Amino acid sequence: MKKSPWAWVPTLYFAEGLPNVLVTGVAAVMYMQMGLSDTELALYTGWLNLPWIIKPLWSPFIDLLRTKRWWILSMQILIGAALAGVAFTLNTPLWFQMSMCCLFIMAFASATHDISADGFYMIELDEHTQTYFVGIRNTFYRLAVIFGNGVLVAIPGVLSVYFHCSIAFAWSIVFYGIAGIFIGLWLYHGWILPNSEVRGRKGTEERKSASEIWSGLRHTLLTFFTKFPVRVTVTAICFMLLYRFPEALLNTMTKTFLMRPNSEGGLGMAPTEYGLAYGTVGLIGLTLGGILGGILVSRDGMKRWLWPLVCAITLPDAVYIYLAYAMPSVASVWGLTLVSTCLFVEQFGYGLGFTVLTLYMLYYSQGEFKTSHYSICTGISYLGLMLPGMVSGWVKDAVGYQTFFIIVMASCSLTFLVTWFLKIDPSFGKKQKE
Repeated sequence: MKKSPWAWVPTLYFAEGLPNVLVTGVAAVMYMQMGLSDTELALYTGWLNLPWIIKPLWSPFIDLLRTKRWWILSMQILIGAALAGVAFTLNTPLWFQMSMCCLFIMAFASATHDISADGFYMIELDEHTQTYFVGIRNTFYRLAVIFGNGVLVAIPGVLSVYFHCSIAFAWSIVFYGIAGIFIGLWLYHGWILPNSEVRGRKGTEERKSASEIWSGLRHTLLTFFTKFPVRVTVTAICFMLLYRFPEALLNTMTKTFLMRPNSEGGLGMAPTEYGLAYGTVGLIGLTLGGILGGILVSRDGMKRWLWPLVCAITLPDAVYIYLAYAMPSVASVWGLTLVSTCLFVEQFGYGLGFTVLTLYMLYYSQGEFKTSHYSICTGISYLGLMLPGMVSGWVKDAVGYQTFFIIVMASCSLTFLVTWFLKIDPSFGKKQKE
């Protein structure tokens, strides 16, 4: 019996998003609470993006060896082990070095899981179903992000206050709990994931030789850069690099802005207030934006909604300029409501606009080696997040939050510029009439 995508798409992409946000988001908050500066946070957590950038180097092996289902399950249990490793090392003398090592292992496993999950998604679903579920998959991916940045960030603060334990011990408890969640996801996916995929691109069971794998890698990379005219390829790479440039600057600094004290230019949110604003109001905005984006594109095609969705992912970033100058007091109900409303607007816009990037990468990856080509696309996209993100803390420390957010808003012009040159089939993503 064919299993409905509703049974596995939401949980698969929640499992894809959770380790990503732990490595690139929650870790920054944890290290901030344990004494690192914004410059250090941006630099070190920026390096943790590296596995997602270089994952195209090993993505062909996932196309050529075993099945996507096997890779998904193997990486999920490895991620669970790495999570337990972080929990164990936080209370040791070399806590920073050892926890960073475990986070790197988790990042490599998570990047491999991304390749497998995205390939599994494209193999199991036809083009229209992919388009319909792109909003759902993005929503549950971002639900994992909100769960990490909202709920998980709040728990250590509560534990340290009510049980009078150190912040390091509180974070250990959280990571042990997440390890348990991932083991549960591993067990569930071992039961629910469809098992219709065959091994290898030819459907054979034989093992590939080293020369065949190397030849496949070269062929995969070559076809990625030659399957379209040079101008289209260059435009696509620039788009994937720069579409999220404003978010790359905001990614870590948004968290520190919300949680740093007023004396340092931040809003001074407590972990529970941060969790409420991001984990409740922001979640609602993200959910509505992600689902709506997928429905609109599925109905009318990507080209029809391209510019409205691009505006949605860029213009709401202006809320941070307002918050940096207004500095509302989050201690009052009015102030917390105002901040939460701003986050709702920004998250709703992000949920809408991220649909464009996801669908364009699917569009560019069509054809042979679609799994590997999609991983190359996501690697390029992560490079666009990593490089600006690594210097964002230094820029913010140099100019302050107010000027920094103005710089972010000015950088939105790059998003508009690279989108202007895109050429997209008007029928892509639109449901075909019977």
